[in-house]
Amino acid sequence: MNTQKVAITVPKDLIMMVDDISKKKGLSRSKFISLIIKEKILSERDKKIKAVYNSVFSDKSIRQEQQNTANWFDGAGSEKGQEW
Repeated sequence: MNTQKVAITVPKDLIMMVDDISKKKGLSRSKFISLIIKEKILSERDKKIKAVYNSVFSDKSIRQEQQNTANWFDGAGSEKGQEW
C-alpha cells in the first residue's frame, strides 16, 4: 500500500484519546487514524448513495414501476424457480 506522510495540527486532548484507544487496540497511532479516516469516508459515501436512491425513488412513477416489476417477478415463477 502506498503511503504518504502528512502533518496536521490536532488538539492535545484528542491525541491523548487517540493514543489511548490505539494502544488498547494494539495499533500504531498512524494506523488507527488511517482506519478512522477510512471509516468516515466510507460512511459519507454511503450517505451520498442513499441520498441519491432516496431522491430517485421519491418519484412516484419510478417507485410504482419498481413495485410493479417486483410483483411481476414474485408471481412469474414457481417454487422450483423460473424456467428460461
